[in-house]
Amino acid sequence: MEKNHQDLKKGLLPRHVQFIALAGMIGTGIFKGSSDTLNIAGPSVVFAYLLGGLLLFIVMTALAEMAIVYPNLNVQHLVYKAFGFHISFIVGWLYWINWIIVTVVEILAAGSFLKYWFPSVPLWLLSLFCTVLIVGINLFQVKYYGEIEFWFAGIKIFALTAFILLGCGILFGIIPSNIDDPFSNYTAHGGFFPHGIGGMLSAFLVVMFSYGGAELIGVAVTETKDAEKVLPKVIKGTMWRVILFYILPILIICGLMPWNKVTGEESPFVQVFSITGLPGAAHIMNFVLITAVLSAANSGIYATSRTLYSMAQSGEAPKRFLKISKQGIPINCIIITATCILFGVFLAYMTPDQVISYLMTIPGFTILLLWMSICLAQLKLRSQYKVKPYFRVKGFPYTTILAVVSLLMIFISFIFNKNNMIGSTVCLVILVLLTAFSFMNKNRKGKNGEYNEAKKKDLVQNL
Repeated sequence: MEKNHQDLKKGLLPRHVQFIALAGMIGTGIFKGSSDTLNIAGPSVVFAYLLGGLLLFIVMTALAEMAIVYPNLNVQHLVYKAFGFHISFIVGWLYWINWIIVTVVEILAAGSFLKYWFPSVPLWLLSLFCTVLIVGINLFQVKYYGEIEFWFAGIKIFALTAFILLGCGILFGIIPSNIDDPFSNYTAHGGFFPHGIGGMLSAFLVVMFSYGGAELIGVAVTETKDAEKVLPKVIKGTMWRVILFYILPILIICGLMPWNKVTGEESPFVQVFSITGLPGAAHIMNFVLITAVLSAANSGIYATSRTLYSMAQSGEAPKRFLKISKQGIPINCIIITATCILFGVFLAYMTPDQVISYLMTIPGFTILLLWMSICLAQLKLRSQYKVKPYFRVKGFPYTTILAVVSLLMIFISFIFNKNNMIGSTVCLVILVLLTAFSFMNKNRKGKNGEYNEAKKKDLVQNL
């Protein structure tokens, strides 16, 4: 059991982990999903991103606190330590399903951005090309994944920074453009709150999808060198990253073009550059967007394969997923992930116009549940700490309880929102099935190397 765990090589450096956290957050949610949130809430969506960022900060701080106390336990191990087999089983598979859907969305988004240059090529074919590329990257050693992700994330961070500087220059008249009186767009077309407070709150589900992925560092912890030192540094920068890479670009977009002119057919970032008249800028931005969503898809394949491997260690997934390649990667986990992504490409073949919008609502639900489980695990485990962590949630337990209550209220409100009927139904069906499977799986005895619940206890204790 310990050998299987150690075969996952600790090849991720601190700079890799810092950029993996950014890569998970900066993808389709901001580059493609921002068109949905702007249509739902108008310019007021910036408040939804800010409030979501505050919740994210609490969740990530709770995760970092537990990672310091239990440096070799990933998210699923922590949930198991707090609540036992059933919740661990449900959370583990829910997180795997979440990232499968997210990865499919990112791949399809990459295909949709490629259509900007190849409008006659069908979405499914472009998405298939992207799938082959990203799966191929994940077949190498984890250090190469980390290195590629470092540069992928670096490109989109550089591009977003350039977008902010260029956008501010146009807004304040420093850079000449075809846009007259850009600040009027904030108050025209229905005002800053065109759909009221309700519109802002309705945008939360896509916002949660956008922020989902930051918790990926909790999955990467078992392959990270000096994780207990690295994670707090990553967490401390969460808030300024949210402000810099989400709120400022949205404000710039709303200033440079009317929010109700965001079509959703292409990224609002490309739309902005198209209307400014800057030569070649739209093509450069489209290249960056493709890089960004491929980066997020790259992180998705990493997350799904490592989560599945972790569950196979404990008998929550078939033991065949414990197979490690010569490169030190869980090869069968990556193969099943690639198969699921191909099914998503098939969906793009069947319904190319609606598939991305439908799929984007489901991860919002699963991320809410995962974040709640992280906060609840911290509430449960805090009294069991054998050492006092130097980095911890301030205002405990009130801060964590506030986050749990807020996330629960958001979850309930969306479950009963008729506009989210498809996502709500799929999410509830998945929860019911996973709950049933958890009871069925626990009754299975450990035979022929299968890990039962008692052995998972040993695993968690040894780690």
